[in-house]
Amino acid sequence: MAKVNLEELVGGGLQEVFAKAMEEVVENMQNPNTPYKNKREIAIKLKFEQNEDRDAAAVDISVTTKLAPVKPMVTRMAIGKDLRTGKVYAQEYGNTMRGQMEFKPSAQNPAELVVDGKTVDPETGEIKESPVKVLDMRTAKQA
Repeated sequence: MAKVNLEELVGGGLQEVFAKAMEEVVENMQNPNTPYKNKREIAIKLKFEQNEDRDAAAVDISVTTKLAPVKPMVTRMAIGKDLRTGKVYAQEYGNTMRGQMEFKPSAQNPAELVVDGKTVDPETGEIKESPVKVLDMRTAKQA
């Protein structure tokens, strides 16, 4: 049997499709978002279907790739409610200090802030309690 040159099959089309698949595999291998250990794959499949007289065959040629999936990404977000404005927020943080959301001071600086009917310290977010009168038992009169 004479040798079949794969570079000339389908008028060079197989070679072109293989070159494109090879490029996809190498790009996937160089992608830092994919795991390095996963094996990549290029499969060239030829399916032969002959006629009843057995003197001709239709050949289906396919080239498939198996690439490494992109790794899931993870981040951290600080979430909360701005006590000055009442708006909720979600902000990604990385190397910055958690809770440090703004560098500039707020133009709005109320002495007292009311949230849900309770007086709140605008700096700390703590609910301010009404002053409690302490009873000095030493000075209290006996009945």
